[in-house]
Amino acid sequence: MSTVPNPTPSCTPDISDELVPTLAAVRANCHITDARHATDYTLCVYLLKMREYYRWENDLPFSHPLPHGELTAWLSEREELWETVAERPFEPIPVTNRQLDPFDAGTINHHLNQLGYVYSSGIGRNMRTHFFLGTLDEQRQYDGYTLYISGREYARDLTAPPAMSLDNKIFIRRESLRRMLWEKIEEWRWNRPANAMQKAINCYSFDNLPEQSLDEMTNNEIRTVMLHEIGEVMVGNELGSDWEELLVTIPQSKTELLLRAVRDHAADALSTLPNLLDDITPASLHFYIANLSNLRKSLFPGLLSAYESWARSGSPVELNKAANSARGHWLTLAQEILELYRHKGSDCQDEITALVEQRIL
Repeated sequence: MSTVPNPTPSCTPDISDELVPTLAAVRANCHITDARHATDYTLCVYLLKMREYYRWENDLPFSHPLPHGELTAWLSEREELWETVAERPFEPIPVTNRQLDPFDAGTINHHLNQLGYVYSSGIGRNMRTHFFLGTLDEQRQYDGYTLYISGREYARDLTAPPAMSLDNKIFIRRESLRRMLWEKIEEWRWNRPANAMQKAINCYSFDNLPEQSLDEMTNNEIRTVMLHEIGEVMVGNELGSDWEELLVTIPQSKTELLLRAVRDHAADALSTLPNLLDDITPASLHFYIANLSNLRKSLFPGLLSAYESWARSGSPVELNKAANSARGHWLTLAQEILELYRHKGSDCQDEITALVEQRIL
């Protein structure tokens, strides 16, 4: 059983006794990763994520106002818990009387999938670890990839990425995607800027039918996150393990952020953009641009100009030009970065930064 103090969310499932230790261990590892990485966020983003984390743990609908007093007490208790577990090692996952490495998702899923559950673990941006356990709503093959689409989540960490890939397996978390979209909508509502996010929201009826509109947006964006993860796998096959080794040598740096932005652009150039532009859904294209980080926008201003041209005229000509130029550009740049690393090791950070900043598209 888990040795980490383990507050029980209201969303505890009715599961068999066999899976109780499994769920406890996954939740314990979620607390440990939160303890290590919650402070990575700015205060504003941290508080927004904690509000939604509280909503998830207490199974509250998005339309339900959060009780200020209870939320404040919960936040203090959670931060106190994190202080006690931050230095603990991750717990093994008990499955069928075996203690499995928490990052051995393949073996763990071999058993859990048969019971209607799906598990994933991995390392994401800024070297954050992620753990997750939820219901397996759908498993299917798509163009040589195995897709696992989850529904209700029973264990998750604060970040809760809506999708992750491992080899040719892609995990799409419908509930986390839905919550991420809601966070983006709430963030936009603070100042309501006239931007791509406004255009995406205006494609739905959030003012009159918020829950229905959120479901519709979630269903649309499942395809986009799937396409991006497929692109991640494709880029990974091209770059090999040296790319991950490079990232490990330069964590928590400007260079790391640039490397991740380059790889994201490469993944989208190979998979996301060609497919989005092949059959344009305006809501998804608006949201794709809205969801680009400021760093990615600064590296690819040509895409923003092409998007603005499409938004004004409805013609995708400039967007197609930008997508075509991106296909070779970002992957070639990533390969050149790897050559620098192979020749100079981790001392090449400044040269990598200069190279990326010289290759703005």
